[in-house]
Amino acid sequence: MKTQLKYGVILANTGTPAAPTPRAVRGYLSQFLMDRRIAPMNRAAWWLILHLFILPRRSKASAEKYEAVWTDEGSPFMVAHERLCAGLQRAYAKDAAAPEVVVAPGMSFGTPSFASALKGLREAGCGRVVVLPLYPQSAYSTTGSVRDALVRARKRLGWDVEVDIIDNYHDNPLWARTVAASIVQAGFDAAAGDRVLFSFHSIPLRDIEAGDSYELQCGASSLQIANELGIDRKLWTIGYQCRFDKGREWLDPFTKDVLDRWAEAGVGRVFLVCPGFSVDCLETIYDVRFEMKSHYLKACAALGNPAGEDGFIPVPCLDRTWAHVRVVQNVLRPYLKE
Repeated sequence: MKTQLKYGVILANTGTPAAPTPRAVRGYLSQFLMDRRIAPMNRAAWWLILHLFILPRRSKASAEKYEAVWTDEGSPFMVAHERLCAGLQRAYAKDAAAPEVVVAPGMSFGTPSFASALKGLREAGCGRVVVLPLYPQSAYSTTGSVRDALVRARKRLGWDVEVDIIDNYHDNPLWARTVAASIVQAGFDAAAGDRVLFSFHSIPLRDIEAGDSYELQCGASSLQIANELGIDRKLWTIGYQCRFDKGREWLDPFTKDVLDRWAEAGVGRVFLVCPGFSVDCLETIYDVRFEMKSHYLKACAALGNPAGEDGFIPVPCLDRTWAHVRVVQNVLRPYLKE
């Protein structure tokens, strides 16, 4: 009798510090910023610059931001990510037609590492592993880092298991419909002239020049979501946030610049959504809900176009919702067949 294949599924993401303290943030940033895909500089020179000049200052500033968003349960990013994994595990357990699946979280930086995820899946008896980086749009600096970290983890464990890595799901119809539904749920009303600003993480232009298709995927995702909303092109646009440094050219227009233009134009309510982030994190909670909202409202007020508190509405990521679980199942389905 043929034994049913047991699948291991790793929901991969970037990671988060273990605590909102300068020491914990420094350890996390040290690992993150030494990644060749994040900072492709001379290793020795960059190590000195990073540890002598950047980390002492940035660790404290970043820790203060993390402290502002930290919850009693811990990092909001990690809490949501782990609950998404748990929800996915329950969904497979309830589906009699689904194959046997073991779900584990795995981070490119920090914990839980890919090595610990793979070790747990091996001990669970999984015969094949599917890795889903929770970046709908792939990029050298995100999906590429996941691939690199997985190669290192497999080599460390010496486990020659078959691994499928899903490169992206930027054009998945269910994902686009679900993001569009989240915008509507946040109160979006096209008839009232509401605008949608799709804000993605920026990447260095050198990556695009090297062949990274990230920009094209961001555009295709935004168009698909806008079509699901049924809105005209004049009601939405794209911006990019989280530029790492000013020493390189980055993909633009930057989100804050778009907000400045819209403040000057006196548009209606702005709904800012981040379709490149699956789970709310520092960039979507602090940067968007604290900094960008304040920036936009102040810009409106200075120009005599006071928008009011409801003039800028951040749309939450899909996070740990049941709708997100269904999206993840849909993306994984073609890879869980013998």
